[in-house]
Amino acid sequence: MTGAEIFWDVVPYVVLAVVVVGTWWRYRYDKFGWTTRSSQLYESRLLRIGSPMFHFGILVVIVGHVIGLLIPKSWTDAIGVSQHAYHVQALVLGGIAGFCTLVGITLLVYRRRTRGPVFMATTLNDKIMYLVLVLAIVAGLACTLIGATPLGAEHNYRETVSPWFRSIWVLQPRGDLMAVSPLWFQIHVVIAQVLFCLWPFTRLVHAFSAPVGYLFRPYIVYRSRDVAKKGELVGSAPHRRGW
Repeated sequence: MTGAEIFWDVVPYVVLAVVVVGTWWRYRYDKFGWTTRSSQLYESRLLRIGSPMFHFGILVVIVGHVIGLLIPKSWTDAIGVSQHAYHVQALVLGGIAGFCTLVGITLLVYRRRTRGPVFMATTLNDKIMYLVLVLAIVAGLACTLIGATPLGAEHNYRETVSPWFRSIWVLQPRGDLMAVSPLWFQIHVVIAQVLFCLWPFTRLVHAFSAPVGYLFRPYIVYRSRDVAKKGELVGSAPHRRGW
C-alpha cells in the first residue's frame, strides 16, 4: 500500500472519531453554548438576504452530495438515467445551488466584516470556521464546473470517490480508489474533512439540533396588557366579550 492509500484509509475514521467525541463533549460540557449566537439584533437587512440564500443553497448541495455519493451508478443505469443526463442535471442544479451558497456566505462574511457590532461579536473561532467553509464551497463548485470541461468529463467520480465513500461505512475502506481520483476531488475532500473536524467546536454544531419539537409545541397565546386606571389594580379592568 502506498502512503496515499493509507491516508485515505485511515484519516476518515480519525475525522469520524473527532466528530462523534467532539459533539458528545460539546453537548456534555457546553449545552448553553450550543447555539448560532444570533446577531440579528445588530443588523438584519443583509442577514435577510444572505442567510436564506446560504441555507437553501446548502440544503440542495447536501441533497446532491447524498445522491452522488450514496446512490451507486448501477442504480441510476437500471432506471434508465444515462451518464450524460445525470452529468447535465448535476452540473445545472449543482452549479445553481453552489453559486447561491457562495453568494449567501459571501454576504454573511461581508456583513460580519463591515458591520461594527457584528464584527465585535465575531470570535477567532468564527473566522477560522468561515474561512474553511468558504474554501469547501469554492472547491466543491470548482469540481462541478471542471466536470463540464473535457478534462473533467474524462473522469467519473461515481466510479472512484463514491465507492470509496461508501466503503468507509462498511468498514472496508478502499483508499486506492480515492488515491487515483483527480487532484481537485482530493482537495475538496481534504477541506471537507478539516471542516468536519472543526464542526463540533464551532457554531456549525447547531445543525445537529433539528427543531422537531417546534412541529408539536402548543400555540403561544398572546394577551394584551391591562391598562391600570386611576384607583384600580393592574388586571382589574373588565374583560370585553369576544371569542
